[in-house]
Amino acid sequence: MKGLIQLFKLTFIYKRTTILVIVSNLLFVIFNLLSLVLFIPFLRIIFKTDDTAAVEILKPIWEQRENLFQYFSEYFQYIQYEFVLEHKELGALQFVCISVLIAFFLKNLFRYSAVYHQSFLRMAVVRDLRKKLFDRAMRLHLGFYSEEKKGNILTRLTADLNEVEIAVVSTLELVFREPIAIIVNLAILFYWSPQLTTFSLILLPVSALAISRIRKSLKRTSQKGQEQMSELVSTIEESLSGIRVIKAFTAEKIAVDRFSVKNEHHQRLITRTFRKKDLSSPLNEFFGAIVLIAIVWYGGQLVLSDSGEMTGDQFIAFIIVFSQFLRPISSIASALTYLKKAEVSLDRVNEIISIKDPIEEATSPLSKTTLEHDVTFKNVSFAYGEELVLKNISFEIEKGKTVALVGESGSGKSTIADLIPRFHDVTSGEIAMDGHDIRSFVKKDLRSLISVVTQESILFNDSIKNNISFGKPEATDEEIMAAAKVANAHEFISGLEQGYETNIGDRGNKLSGGQKQRISIARAVLSNAPIMILDEATSALDTESEKLVQVALERLMENRTSLVIAHRLSTIRNADLIIVLKNGEIVERGSHTELIAANGYYKSLCEIQQVI
Repeated sequence: MKGLIQLFKLTFIYKRTTILVIVSNLLFVIFNLLSLVLFIPFLRIIFKTDDTAAVEILKPIWEQRENLFQYFSEYFQYIQYEFVLEHKELGALQFVCISVLIAFFLKNLFRYSAVYHQSFLRMAVVRDLRKKLFDRAMRLHLGFYSEEKKGNILTRLTADLNEVEIAVVSTLELVFREPIAIIVNLAILFYWSPQLTTFSLILLPVSALAISRIRKSLKRTSQKGQEQMSELVSTIEESLSGIRVIKAFTAEKIAVDRFSVKNEHHQRLITRTFRKKDLSSPLNEFFGAIVLIAIVWYGGQLVLSDSGEMTGDQFIAFIIVFSQFLRPISSIASALTYLKKAEVSLDRVNEIISIKDPIEEATSPLSKTTLEHDVTFKNVSFAYGEELVLKNISFEIEKGKTVALVGESGSGKSTIADLIPRFHDVTSGEIAMDGHDIRSFVKKDLRSLISVVTQESILFNDSIKNNISFGKPEATDEEIMAAAKVANAHEFISGLEQGYETNIGDRGNKLSGGQKQRISIARAVLSNAPIMILDEATSALDTESEKLVQVALERLMENRTSLVIAHRLSTIRNADLIIVLKNGEIVERGSHTELIAANGYYKSLCEIQQVI
């Protein structure tokens, strides 16, 4: 029920289209029934059940009607009587055939009208959900991606939303078409024969009970299938991302075998899901056949008993309408099946959408447009879960100065860098900017003051121009070119066949590591942020590329406040302050010369790298 309510809310965003679908479905039901009921005059003409020559039939009066069914029944008898008198049986037959044809035309016209508007509605709902889910994925805190597999997000954006798309159509029909069809058909069946209709309805719950058991089982299997699909997509994404490593270690067979195991498991689960889903339709049809045969047996007795309970033409019409009465029941069973699968998918989508961002905006946040004095760490501690990775860290980055963080892997350098733009919030202590806790600033304002250049160059499958201007899409060509010159990238870009319009491929793989890094630096230059965070920006480069990138970095840091995470200690000799970390604690601090003179941990690191 929760999934049904949510689907209604999503579809009724487009009220006009939804109403058109509902009205079209309603008119389809009416003309579908009318196209069947109109066969009764035809049957009467063929079987000559009324002696129209002996009994005069008067035109019925609307004001004297007992009910709609009686009025329309008498009206068609009157038309038939008039045609028989004027044109004999063939004329009446011709009229009935034309009436039935018109009814069928209108029935299918409104059926297509419903489908026509549904085609927009189903995709609009999925589009909105996909946008909402992607928007949420982009705004989730970084800690989420440390725990969650990307394949889970990808599956929710694709397979889960496909299930929702199918359910959107089924839901509208489930509520606004099939129940109306059942009510209208049931009303006319009761009008023809209350006794036979009651007998028929007693048999139907048997079918419903069997189908409901299958539906419950289907939901469980469907949930397992969607979870396994996430595993499968994650395996594909990881294998494609690591294709170089796979080939380098000739591990193609290992990758294929690992994929095959999960693919096989997914295939078995989805096969079971399809089998259970597809079982509902033949079961419905089989139980429907049992009910229909029972009705033929019981109704045949009513006709043959000469009790006047039911005439032969009414009985045949009853069978025709009752067969149509079973169709919406079958459709409801199928729609509920789709809805159960969609509920699983909606739960998975809502799971992401409803995640609360732990990096909360302040109640009355302050606006911040520039750095005036400093960034200060005051007794900062931070933990990932139960694991404390920073312990009582205190230091100051003055405006225009360069502070370097050094230490072994896992000592907390990158964590400190992530705390400044609030990718995470401190567990205890405070990070202040110009005397104010950074948690009191508008997050967007805070992050606009900071540019980050990471060890891995994060580029997009787009042109060089668009990658450089990624954070500032309104930048002019002159500004982009000036940023590239500062980053030492203009020369190699100009040498490419399409220059700045060159597409760099997936993750920039058409470029070398040094070229990618210089484009990343150009992007940081163009943002013109007052605070620079350089996270081991040269550690993955060869010596020649490192020199070019180092020159670009020095230009980038000119007149800017910089925090540098250094792997190669030779690159931070000129830093104003070097913070030495070990096991999440500051063990030394000072300039390069001071730390060498101290003859401590920093000096031992320099000796290992042969810096001194």
